[in-house]
Amino acid sequence: MSSRFNPLKADARWQAVWEENDTFVAPAGIASGASSPSDNAKRAYVLEMFPYPSGRIHMGHVRNYAMGDVVARYKRMTGHSVLHPMGWDSFGMPAENAAMEKGVHPGDWTRANIAAMRTQLKRLGLAIDWSRELSTCEPEYYGHEQALFLDLYKAGLVYRRESSVNWDPVDMTVLANEQVIDGRGWRSGALVEKRKLNQWFLRITDFAEELLEGLDTLDLWPEKVRLMQENWIGKSQGLRASFALSDESDNIDVFTTRPDTIFGASFVAIAADHPLATQLAENRYALQQFIEECRRGGTTAVEIETAEKLGFDTGLTVIHPLEPEQRLPVFVANFVLMDYGTGAVMGVPAHDQRDLEFARKYDIPVRRVVADGEIIDPVFKGNEAFNGAGQLVNSRFLDGMNITDAKAEIITRAERQGWGEGQTQYRLRDWGVSRQRYWGTPIPIIHCGFCGVLPVPRAQLPVILPEDVSFDIPGNPLDRHPTWKNVPCPNCKEPARRETDTLDTFVDSSWYFIRFASQPKDQPFDRAEAEQWLPVGQYIGGVEHAILHLLYARFWTRALKHIGRLDVAEPFAGLFTQGMVTHETYKDASGKWLAPDEVRDGKSIASGDPITLGRIEKMSKSKKNTVDPGPILDGYGADAVRWFMLSDSPPERDLEWSESGIEGTWRFVQRLWRLFDSPGGNAGVDKVVDRALHRAIAGVATEIDALHFNKAVAKIHELANVLEKAAPSASRDAAITTLTRLIAPMLPHLAEEAWENLGGKGLIADQLWPDADPALLIDDEVTIAIQINGKLRDTLTVDKGSTRETLEALALASDKVIKSLSGAVPKKVIVVPDRLVNIVA
Repeated sequence: MSSRFNPLKADARWQAVWEENDTFVAPAGIASGASSPSDNAKRAYVLEMFPYPSGRIHMGHVRNYAMGDVVARYKRMTGHSVLHPMGWDSFGMPAENAAMEKGVHPGDWTRANIAAMRTQLKRLGLAIDWSRELSTCEPEYYGHEQALFLDLYKAGLVYRRESSVNWDPVDMTVLANEQVIDGRGWRSGALVEKRKLNQWFLRITDFAEELLEGLDTLDLWPEKVRLMQENWIGKSQGLRASFALSDESDNIDVFTTRPDTIFGASFVAIAADHPLATQLAENRYALQQFIEECRRGGTTAVEIETAEKLGFDTGLTVIHPLEPEQRLPVFVANFVLMDYGTGAVMGVPAHDQRDLEFARKYDIPVRRVVADGEIIDPVFKGNEAFNGAGQLVNSRFLDGMNITDAKAEIITRAERQGWGEGQTQYRLRDWGVSRQRYWGTPIPIIHCGFCGVLPVPRAQLPVILPEDVSFDIPGNPLDRHPTWKNVPCPNCKEPARRETDTLDTFVDSSWYFIRFASQPKDQPFDRAEAEQWLPVGQYIGGVEHAILHLLYARFWTRALKHIGRLDVAEPFAGLFTQGMVTHETYKDASGKWLAPDEVRDGKSIASGDPITLGRIEKMSKSKKNTVDPGPILDGYGADAVRWFMLSDSPPERDLEWSESGIEGTWRFVQRLWRLFDSPGGNAGVDKVVDRALHRAIAGVATEIDALHFNKAVAKIHELANVLEKAAPSASRDAAITTLTRLIAPMLPHLAEEAWENLGGKGLIADQLWPDADPALLIDDEVTIAIQINGKLRDTLTVDKGSTRETLEALALASDKVIKSLSGAVPKKVIVVPDRLVNIVA
């Protein structure tokens, strides 16, 4: 063996061998109706969240895929048939932005990026089954997505209705809440308007309770992710109450989760798009203006919660259902949302901070009805609402009750008296999937003036995007295409038009893991084949996808189960959310961000001026603190990069990239290479080496199973240290050979090279994980502390259970003890078996 490991040569060689041998191609499943017997091998489906093809991989990708690769390779070594695929989440706005800014077609831009990123990812030596590669922007994928959409449409899980949306008047498109920044479009900077548009929705709320209950079965998910989903679904139980307008013309229905506080209600507020507000605004210009102002306000829950509370007094009042003599004013308010509850709330200022701010602004009475002490004055003072536990006060028949009992009592009375009913509400809204974009899956619907809304006939799928589009005018190119949208009605054959909205890209990622498992040409997937792999055993990705992507994928899977396409409820049995990769940030004298390769020795390379060192933050293009993996791979090889990503910190925490860190892992790779070059061929048994080896076999396996990759790395270090210090022996030779298998999931190129040079047969990627000898995992030796007058002077390693006499004799014979005593005769020797010997001098 060469005295130095050449990573570039080894990386290229073994990656070519794996590809030529189809080493990581997963076995085919057994399709429905196949005559072959079912494959009874253990199966493991390992999947990292597929990337958006931005053009280059970054260190976050490297960390994510290195972790998944360790799991996939280890599962192969423990006798599993492994599915570990890769694909591309390739629809979306960045491609359209590139088309507008660079004058390229979104498809050309996307496919070029995929080719570049595929090449970069392959340099990492990932154990990927590339034969199953898919891209969501290809008709071979999205055509099947259209078929599934029509399945859900037929089952009544898809519908169309008018909905309020964020509309960018410059880009002429709908924006998601996250794309509205300070009330303006994220790209155009234009003031966003609220508009009513006909939109397509999926009935995710029909599955709200199932999705909530299903979280209890996901014990291999992080608790924080389950809690985030639970909060997003937002189950709340309360009262739907009817407040009659004082002129007896109608009622206003409100929903409240705190019916116990009904005697503290002092106003009713309705949303700006509530039907009553719309009706009143017809002849009231001032109200029209106020409603327009509300439409220009924030769209996210945080923005609405923190914005100034504004209202418009309609002049109407409602009758309190339990105190008929009391009249409550009705306001249109900017903090009430039409798509939650009934679009109307009863304001209880003393016990809701939002209501309190509103009441103080508009001089509305504030009445205390819950107290946790002696202060029970009905006039509530101060500017901080009380929403803690306590007893009801100033509430007639509720006085003295706790909150839970008071809620139940009010609901019972409301139902008995006919002015309300107990209800369960969810924060979760139906999933609006319409996007006024070109670069997305066309919604397979046709609109006919005579026949109405019709599904595209199955035989006409896929509905393929036209290639000849332009982005020189804002808006959706599909809307203005001269021919694409014009089609004959499939029913009456009269001229009709295609739906020009495309699907939200979250739809694309809500079922890709099923298509990975089964890829027939004539249908989205074969149920029997898919079910042999599903659910995904280990899913790995960023916590930023903890809510929407994971929730939508869970819904889509349950919806397919509901219509009989699949007998799987939860798509991901195990979930791991890795930490981010971070780096220092730098600014030059003018405040401009500098990239790491633009800085040397605390100065700007370009100007020579001192730079300002900023915070360590997530790598991002905006702050230029990204590190291109390419030059790092060129300099250190794939294994050193992988080892750094696995070893430097617990995988769930952020990892700070550093040049010294990668240099340290490079040195360890070379240490291992020298160790593999040092077998001596000697006979003899070394108990210390045998014990260290078998503890490493068991320990590394345990830590990989637990996804504690940094701890697995530490155990490899411990074994390497023992082997470097050990004298030549048969035990050491066997341990060095076995070590190649222990590092194979993490350092695959080095492991293959060493395995071959040590005479191993076949590929190490195909070897089984070694078995640990249980007898060698038992601690039969202990380390004894030797003290003189309570101060540590030496240690001894002895057989566990050694007698007091033996321990005393060994302690007194220690060279360090003899030297420390300087001829003095011990007054007393205290022996604690298996722990210490204390010599009193």
